[in-house]
Amino acid sequence: MKLSEFDYPLPKELIAQYPLKNRQDSRLLIVDRKEGKFSHAVFKDIGNFLRKNDHLILNDTKVLHCRLMGKKATGGRVEILLTRRINSTTFSCLVQPSRTKPGERIFFAEGKVTGILSKRGEISFKALDADSIYNYGIVPLPPYIKREPEDSDKITYQTVYAKNEGALASPTAGLHFTQGLLQGIQILGIGLAYVTLHVGLGTFRPVKCEDILEHKMEPESFVVPEATISAINQAKKQGGRIFAVGTTSLRALETYASGKEEGDTDLFIYPGYKFKLVDCLLTNFHLPRTTLFMLACAFGGEQLIKQAYHEAVDKKYRFYSYGDAMLII
Repeated sequence: MKLSEFDYPLPKELIAQYPLKNRQDSRLLIVDRKEGKFSHAVFKDIGNFLRKNDHLILNDTKVLHCRLMGKKATGGRVEILLTRRINSTTFSCLVQPSRTKPGERIFFAEGKVTGILSKRGEISFKALDADSIYNYGIVPLPPYIKREPEDSDKITYQTVYAKNEGALASPTAGLHFTQGLLQGIQILGIGLAYVTLHVGLGTFRPVKCEDILEHKMEPESFVVPEATISAINQAKKQGGRIFAVGTTSLRALETYASGKEEGDTDLFIYPGYKFKLVDCLLTNFHLPRTTLFMLACAFGGEQLIKQAYHEAVDKKYRFYSYGDAMLII
């Protein structure tokens, strides 16, 4: 299976640089797999496509302010992305510019905090500073958003139900929900349950091998709580459908269905994968040549999803993290 098969053209002006003023006013492209047809709606009307006893499974991970802007002793600017905490004082990281050398001191927060590049890809702080370092960071907006983070992004790049800190990127399918919309969905007799999957560095890394079967996924930490497992089992007994809100929720659920409730998952889903648990998928529109687009193709059918993306481009939907959504039923 070739990487080039998962490419598609996208006008740059369709890449959303800001969210809508009201989250729930995003557009929603409905993909009906059985009929092979598309329809168009507004996200706040998503309840029209749900039935009593259906369950939405949402990822309650919370985005860390893991992007740090610092300076060298010479005054040169350095950007650090903290990717994982290794121990009490040390983090793995990405450094720009990459020519920054191990052993160099990097100063943050106007010199209040000092980090030392202990070796390639790692930075160390004093213990007290390490515990509070995320207080000095900014929102790690994805690179296709061509602007610096603003104060508003602290709210808009976080789901309203974000709870467990640990993500490097937002589970963006959930960004469209408001608390009021979630409450309205529950009134309709639709259940809500949560998993946690901390979106990791792999979300920024493109697939580079032409044969996609050679690609290795970055492990990401996840847990499917007992309460969610019980909710899923009850929904299935009552004839309800399981809706994964986002590719991250889907990967957590499918990993659980393979026999693992928590830990790390490196599950790579591409066309040909046999889904074990999830019935429907809510997702944003993803970059070409990415594992996320491959997952959507696997779930909705490769040709149908490619047609859906063509439809979205033609109808000028907004793409990527701050863009519109697609519901595959």
